[in-house]
Amino acid sequence: MKKLFTITLVSCAATLVQPAQAGGILTNTNQNIAFNRMMSRDAAIGIDGVYTNPAGVAFMDDGWHLSLNWQYAHQTRTILTTNPDFVHGMENDGRAIKKFKGNADAPIIPSIQAAYNKGKWSLQAGFAVTGGGGKCTFSDGIGSFESAVAAIANQLQPLGATGYGLEGYMRGRQFYFGFTLGAAYKVTDNLSVYGGARLLYGTASYKARLNNIVVKTANCEVPFGTFLDEANGKITGGIAQYTAGISQLEAGIAQYEAEGAPVPEEMSTKLAEARTALAQLQGTQAKLQTLETYREGVNLMSDQSGWGIAPIIGVDYKVGDFNFAAKYEFKTRMRMKNSSTVKEAHAIDAVNKFRDDSSVPEDQPALFTVGAQWSVLPSVRVNAGYHLFFDKSAHWYKHEEKKLDGNTWEWNAGAEWDITDKLTVSGGFQKTNYGLSDEYMNDMSFVMSSYTFGFGVGYQVSKKVRLNAAYFQTNYDTYHQQVTPTAMNGTTNNDYTRTNNVFGLGCDINF
Repeated sequence: MKKLFTITLVSCAATLVQPAQAGGILTNTNQNIAFNRMMSRDAAIGIDGVYTNPAGVAFMDDGWHLSLNWQYAHQTRTILTTNPDFVHGMENDGRAIKKFKGNADAPIIPSIQAAYNKGKWSLQAGFAVTGGGGKCTFSDGIGSFESAVAAIANQLQPLGATGYGLEGYMRGRQFYFGFTLGAAYKVTDNLSVYGGARLLYGTASYKARLNNIVVKTANCEVPFGTFLDEANGKITGGIAQYTAGISQLEAGIAQYEAEGAPVPEEMSTKLAEARTALAQLQGTQAKLQTLETYREGVNLMSDQSGWGIAPIIGVDYKVGDFNFAAKYEFKTRMRMKNSSTVKEAHAIDAVNKFRDDSSVPEDQPALFTVGAQWSVLPSVRVNAGYHLFFDKSAHWYKHEEKKLDGNTWEWNAGAEWDITDKLTVSGGFQKTNYGLSDEYMNDMSFVMSSYTFGFGVGYQVSKKVRLNAAYFQTNYDTYHQQVTPTAMNGTTNNDYTRTNNVFGLGCDINF
């Protein structure tokens, strides 16, 4: 039981903070406001290309180019959990279905892209939050929290338990900061290539609490610790009575046997029944002893940090009114080191993921992008692109990636129109498809396929300064998961969904 609670709290806290933004399971692709207002920048020429199309940055004018960006993201995460044991919850009104909702806010998501172009060369640098980006709080915990307590209450029914109550809480915070350096070179007036690398630094903090556990009985509601004390007292008294009774029966049977007389069948039956009852009480007592650690609830904390480096290559080719580009980011090997209240190794691996002073694999998958841009008119451009995240080739703890049915892929399209020399409007669309499976999904770690649309404006304040503003919204599918019930969790299914809204402002400066 102790292991069950530890898994429930630590694992839930550790995996709920996923990117509240666009991109793959562990990757944010919205690193510039130009992307937010168009979605399709894989073959666009601009300072935002330091991330989306680094080879294409070489075709910008000579000199310094700088882009400063700020984004605000708000996301909700909703889990509708069905568990037959929930009907015993004091706050559940006899319902087996319960909604758990978390809010994820990232009020400040910064990013910077910079480039210096001279002749055929373009030297580039970038900083962005490439994964995570905020914190998520479930003020009432999640289904796994309550399922554990509900299962305990269900098992305590023979001791008089008729219901339960609890207070749950979970908060996770996660940031993956990416620092990129690279250079592009114009091989010809139409072809450029790029080579660079990204240093990824990850930091995360997780807190989980499960306390004020209450057991409801036919007569009253008592704290979990009080219930344990009363139950243990009754069981101890019962064990003493049965032990004494068994001793008397055994002595009586021994006397019959010594006298050579037949042992009454009724006496043998009573002895067998007494021994069975004693074994049952001893088993119940042992079960209660496993719960002693949680009489005051559970409070767990875990901090993680780690880093990794990955090469990046790219190419851009211009022909007529068309521009084509491709980029490949290699897998980033990440190992997150724990500083945690989980001090000892457990037989159950889900706990060991957060064992103090241990390191666990959390690779950022490789990413391939390809795109095309068509200048329909000098003032009108349309774009399309495709992304492939190699999730199944990454290495995550206990090879969670192998539970996926496939890799993540995206396609996008967008257009922008220079209404005047100063004002540009744009809009775009992106479809994201994850290779999910029931085995991979759980209320401790979940994503859903989605579609995103964004729009915005750019305004040329002066020859050297351009302002950008954009908004995008992600609409998620609802994923229905069938769960096989276990002895300690009667959950039969979960329905997952999210909402995501991002607003951003940016400033591009040319020197």
